[in-house]
Amino acid sequence: MLERFPDITLDLFDTDANPAVRLFGRRFFADQTTLELLIELLLVAVSPKKTCGEKFSNMLPPMELLKRSWIDTLDYAPRAHLNLKLFAFFGASKLDSRHETHRSQLEHLDEELKRRISVNDDTPDNIIKTLENLFLGFHGVGSQRTWCAQSFMPVSKNMISCESIWKQSKAKDINDWTEALNYFSHRQALFLARGGEILYLQLCNALRIEKDDVEKWLQEKGLANFLTADEKNPIWLHTSLGNALNDLMQETPATVSKLAEFIDRVVDKETARKTDGDENNLRWSKCGWCPQETWPESYLFAVEFVRVCRAKMDLMDKIEMLEALCSMQVMRSLTTQASRYQRVATSQTWPACRLAVSDPEGNNKTVKQVSRVTMQAVTKTIYDGLRHPDIFEPTPGNMREKLYSEADRRYGHKLFITIGKRIGVIVPRRGAGMRFVLTPPLLRLLIVTLLPGRRLTYDAFKLAAESHFGLAFDEASISRANTWATGVSTATFGGVTDEWLIKMLHEAGALRKLSDSCALVENTAAVDHQENIK
Repeated sequence: MLERFPDITLDLFDTDANPAVRLFGRRFFADQTTLELLIELLLVAVSPKKTCGEKFSNMLPPMELLKRSWIDTLDYAPRAHLNLKLFAFFGASKLDSRHETHRSQLEHLDEELKRRISVNDDTPDNIIKTLENLFLGFHGVGSQRTWCAQSFMPVSKNMISCESIWKQSKAKDINDWTEALNYFSHRQALFLARGGEILYLQLCNALRIEKDDVEKWLQEKGLANFLTADEKNPIWLHTSLGNALNDLMQETPATVSKLAEFIDRVVDKETARKTDGDENNLRWSKCGWCPQETWPESYLFAVEFVRVCRAKMDLMDKIEMLEALCSMQVMRSLTTQASRYQRVATSQTWPACRLAVSDPEGNNKTVKQVSRVTMQAVTKTIYDGLRHPDIFEPTPGNMREKLYSEADRRYGHKLFITIGKRIGVIVPRRGAGMRFVLTPPLLRLLIVTLLPGRRLTYDAFKLAAESHFGLAFDEASISRANTWATGVSTATFGGVTDEWLIKMLHEAGALRKLSDSCALVENTAAVDHQENIK
């Protein structure tokens, strides 16, 4: 049985019954969108938390608490922000989901706002309409859902909320908003399906590792040159990640955050009190667990997360980049953890899986075929890892077959494919012949997350992409990917394999050629005091 963080008791007959949950943690899930992975991670970070008898409100647990043996769940108290969601999303929601009690509550909010608005050259109605449009403009995900199940872009802690599900079939005869509050569920994990919780736990788990162990692992796997001296220190990384999360949540103008808080909790205090509780009686949710052995890939995730947060770019660009990073981390987690449980041990190799990246148009037929082969090898790695005897004991009857079918479809290799297609690293969206490609947004993500300083040689950039994410671009790395996938060594691939990458970097303004044989990849969003590594 895997060692878990936190080391809580498994529910082998329900929550942890599926072999994919036992292998990857509780849980990554195909129905959770890529943006909701980031939203849920930040939701845990901004919420009050407690574990091992200690409460804290920082973005991350204190280092002295992280170092303890966690035998209790990590609990957090997320806000629902029902009033704010109602104010922003009700008018844009589907007509058949608009209950009369919701409509009357919105009218109440509007009247209370009008009473508090004082203007000279406009009307309160126009001001309210402007505010509705303002917050609707921060809509993030769930436009086809009931208003309460939709989410804002995670641009402020006052706009990051838990999932709320309206029990429409049970509330047909309800005609009072106070009574209607009893028919909202905030703990079903249908859309915020715990993937973000695992990502948060992965960060905490990685930060517990001793500095000497981190440095030893980085040196053994050839990653030492791609992290700065500070980034190799978990104590420094803990402080930097906490500060990065705080700074990220403060980039939205304070006026917007204050307006969100005013609409949600000041105009109608009773709704907030009934849904979220108060300081002495919070509504707690429980995180699951992640495998302790996943700390290496999680440590890289923490470093990459800090680099994105510290980059000099617009907040919405950071949100988009962090969304893609969370998705790449889920894909990396699935492949790396599954590779640890192959019948032929591969735990000493890094990266665990190698993804041959073909040019977007697929002009190089040989590389295109190798990319497809590595795609098949990755899915087989996840499929086989789930079937390792240490992961799942035989179950009588048909239950074993049913659980494995669900594991493959919702938690395993099909989850890997689903996420890959959503962020554009796997094409085509439909049909056979899946392969790996790179889009301009993903290239920008690589530039920001792989460069420890402002610039890196082009060859080192390619090695960093392979070391962090298993991405193979040139002949040497594609040959390694093909050997990993098939056991066959290939020396030539019908010409230069990475001309398209050079072109993409040039079009992105990120490539500086020093000579025919030497070029630099530049991260123009890097902060000035970051170290350069040659």
